[in-house]
Amino acid sequence: MVDLGKGSATVEMTPTEDMANHAGFVHGGMISTLADSAMGRSLRTLVPGVARAMSFDLKLSFISAAKVGETLRAVGHVVHAGRRTAVAECRVEAPDGRLVATASATFAITRNKE
Repeated sequence: MVDLGKGSATVEMTPTEDMANHAGFVHGGMISTLADSAMGRSLRTLVPGVARAMSFDLKLSFISAAKVGETLRAVGHVVHAGRRTAVAECRVEAPDGRLVATASATFAITRNKE
């Protein structure tokens, strides 16, 4: 976790060799996990609070390959938050600002009792 703001969260990950695919780049599943984590964390900043959030629909678009060892930054933003569901989006970028992936997800949420 790098940063939290109202409706947003920034998460970083530095992939290691064991996170590489057969071509030597970061496996898409690792990028997907990073994006899902950033979007889920962004939901935790809502008021009233979110006690639980689980993605049930996740879409990723891979734009460019990520290299092992470069720190990836995922910034998740809440697009819509209702009583039981929420929608978020995310951008995953390399250190040089290169876009690695975009993502969007729908979450089932449980709100904290007020």
